[in-house]
Amino acid sequence: MESYLNEKFAGVKPKHSLEEVLQRWRDACRLVKNPKRRFRFTANIQKRNEAAAMRRANQDLRVAVLVSKVAIHLLNGAEASSHVVPDEFKANGFGVNADDAGAIVEGHDPEKLKLYGGVDGLAAKLKTCTTNGLAMDDKELTCRQQLYGTNEFVEREQRSFWVFVFEALQDMTLMVLAVCAFVSLIVGIATEGWPMGAHDGLGIVASILLVVFVTATSDYRQSLQFRDLDKEKKKISIQVTRNGYRQKLSIYELLPGDIVHLAIGDQVPADGLFLSGFAVSIDESSLTGESEPVKVNTENPYLMSGTKVQDGSCKMLVVTVGMRTQWGKLMATLSEGGNDETPLQVKLNGVATIIGKIGLVFAVVTFAVLVQKLFASKIIEGSQWSWSGDDALMLLEYFAIAVTIVVVAVPEGLPLAVTLSLAFAMKKMMNDKALVRNLAACETMGSATTICSDKTGTLTTNHMTVVKSCICMNVSNQAALDIPEGAKKILIQSIFTNTGGEVVVSKDGIREILGSPTDTAILEFGLSLGGDFQTERGSTKVIRVEPFNSTKKQMGVVLELPEGGVRAHCKGASEIVLAACDKVINENGEVVTLDDELLSYLKSTIDTLAGEALRTLCLAYMDLESDVSADTPIPSSGYTCIGIVGIKDPVRPGVKESVALCRSAGITVRMVTGDNINTAKAIARECGILTDDGIAIEGPDFREKTMEELLEIIPKIQVMARSSPLDKHTLVKHLRTTFGEVVAVTGDGTNDAPALHEADIGLAMGIAGTEVAKESADVIILDDNFSTIVTVAKWGRSVYVNIQKFVQFQLTVNIVALIVNFTSACLTGTAPLTAVQLLWVNMIMDTLGALALATEPPNDELMKRAPVGRKGNFISNVMWRNIFGQAVYQFAVIWLLQSKGKSFFSLDGDDSDLILNTLIFNSFVFCQLFNEKHTIDDTISEKEELAI
Repeated sequence: MESYLNEKFAGVKPKHSLEEVLQRWRDACRLVKNPKRRFRFTANIQKRNEAAAMRRANQDLRVAVLVSKVAIHLLNGAEASSHVVPDEFKANGFGVNADDAGAIVEGHDPEKLKLYGGVDGLAAKLKTCTTNGLAMDDKELTCRQQLYGTNEFVEREQRSFWVFVFEALQDMTLMVLAVCAFVSLIVGIATEGWPMGAHDGLGIVASILLVVFVTATSDYRQSLQFRDLDKEKKKISIQVTRNGYRQKLSIYELLPGDIVHLAIGDQVPADGLFLSGFAVSIDESSLTGESEPVKVNTENPYLMSGTKVQDGSCKMLVVTVGMRTQWGKLMATLSEGGNDETPLQVKLNGVATIIGKIGLVFAVVTFAVLVQKLFASKIIEGSQWSWSGDDALMLLEYFAIAVTIVVVAVPEGLPLAVTLSLAFAMKKMMNDKALVRNLAACETMGSATTICSDKTGTLTTNHMTVVKSCICMNVSNQAALDIPEGAKKILIQSIFTNTGGEVVVSKDGIREILGSPTDTAILEFGLSLGGDFQTERGSTKVIRVEPFNSTKKQMGVVLELPEGGVRAHCKGASEIVLAACDKVINENGEVVTLDDELLSYLKSTIDTLAGEALRTLCLAYMDLESDVSADTPIPSSGYTCIGIVGIKDPVRPGVKESVALCRSAGITVRMVTGDNINTAKAIARECGILTDDGIAIEGPDFREKTMEELLEIIPKIQVMARSSPLDKHTLVKHLRTTFGEVVAVTGDGTNDAPALHEADIGLAMGIAGTEVAKESADVIILDDNFSTIVTVAKWGRSVYVNIQKFVQFQLTVNIVALIVNFTSACLTGTAPLTAVQLLWVNMIMDTLGALALATEPPNDELMKRAPVGRKGNFISNVMWRNIFGQAVYQFAVIWLLQSKGKSFFSLDGDDSDLILNTLIFNSFVFCQLFNEKHTIDDTISEKEELAI
């Protein structure tokens, strides 16, 4: 069985499986009882190919647009005269209709944009202000929605319950049994009359209907769960200026005319036009398949829905929403493509196929044996040429038994039990603050042997406050310092201009700070110094911005000062920014050379703050020549150090206990952070991650190691500080490929996407994470809490064990039922389990058994076992012992019947009911017992031995 599974069903990965691999296992499962049900939760390869073709068409369209721009320019005059605004748009004060506005962005048409007066002119025709956004009441909002549409995409209609009933009826074997029931009714009534002659036929019909309705109910409930989870996956919020206030809105509330604020890692929520911003680079691969990023600026202002902000930040005017966008049309096709099937689903499809073929052989042989026995008895009686209605009914009963053996033998419910268990786990994990995006992540997380976790926001609370600082060479525990006036002015300017955050006033007049936790902490520090955000931002003109990213570990801005002159500000990792400084502001507010003594003092201060588990940032500035432009790179050296701030980010409650739980479960936790190594080590010790025999290493040192050195140190690495995204990716790749670990990785930034993609399970942060990181992840941790990751691991193990129980239960019943009926048919010429009873067994297994065994919640005992790892055997030796024990038990029941005077060759209906009940009940009990203490090495406890 293993070799067959490896040949036909291997190669399917938890994610990113090749199309040929997906097609190969489908080809191996062509002969199934009910393809509609078997392949319901698998990817639709045809629809995916259609989506890929649509992406290629988008790319071809882009080329065609570029080629045709000259012709459009020549026809400019004619187009201007033919432009017409429909009456319903005019009546409500709009100067452009939805289709014409959409054509500007979709066609990347500068000439058409110019016809409307450029971006500002188009904004006026959309009745919006590029500064304050849309100003409207509920009536105007409704009117705009009716004319321009909403930012929602067409989804597949939720199928009704009766559709699932119809699909359950598509089972070929049930159809054959229905025909048998009909014939049995006709012959039975003709020979025995009503109602005696109708018992068998009506019994089969009732059993079929019961199986169909129970199956349909189970499947319908699963579909509702998946629909709810899909809704959760699509919840994306974006920063919008509307009615003069910056606020967070769902992307589905956006309308043409809204002003959207985009930052690195965001997904563009609608088609729109660039208003203002810096160094914006857009990844359009999701829409066009083109991997090369596109620069967006005033010359190329077109922003397409569904694309990702790879770098920079900007303000965007929303022009087109929903199904009028290319992304909306693509999403309609993508939604029909479905999710990838999981490796476990594929493996169990293989098991179902193998056992189905075995069952078919058993059914044919059983039917042949029963018919042979009937013919033999008639030959002995000399009545082989005389056939009665009873004989016809007997043949029909034999045929029904053979068909029903196929019904029971083919474990159609195996792959669906996986889906049921995964859906149940996904729903429960949502309550535990974990949103599963990739179905396979549920089962893969149960095998995890390593978790590579970020520090900030995952192990810590992400509620940051400046608690210590060294400004003008003076270290203080207080946020408010006695700083020389000139230095204080430069410090406040640095804080309020070189930031990704913003200080705004809400509708209620309450001051709010928007931005990352780090930006928020620094802005609070600036406000405590008496600074005014709006005044400072209004007094300078921004020439260039280089946003923070994980590679540079710093951000910068170039300003045109009100008194004339140009200044650059830099903020980032203390060691990196300090290394770019050659001067410093001293305690008197004077700029002096940064000599070795002062440099040593600042480095010592950084180490001291880091040793107290504080996150350190260095702020610096540099006056430039006045001839710099927006294209001039920000200098990398020659700065003057303003000071260093120490930010407190406390460890989350419960993290230390969660790390200890992981260790007891055989899961190694590693911290991978961009912070200072001393800060990282202090936090790691507090969390229980860094032990005496563990290694803490910095990213630059890690990069310099040879392959031989990496092989030696990687298993011992517990902390990696000052790491780049490439360092994280390299670590994850080696752990997976070289050491065979099953790796879970957390990430929140755009640059974490490669590591999340490489990992077996990518975990993105729901609060601090960017949309790019979430898109690359398999699970989104909604509360950014490490303890939630441990909960996901526990649910993963629960899924694995639950499905294992169900597989053992179903295969035990299948194989033992086959053996009992086949043996009895060969020895006695009759089958102790009738068609109706076998259908009852089938219903118990496929639906009620799955509900009972595949939906059991996790318990603490699961985290006391070693992880299954990459090569754990799902169908274990314990299962075959279970089958053997159950077979022995069934024959023991028959022996008990014999001891009461019952002959094996004369069992009646009550006796077969007893055999049936013990078969189901004891299979259930056995698989519970065998999984209670089951470990990876398949050892059996004394309790289990006693059970056998």
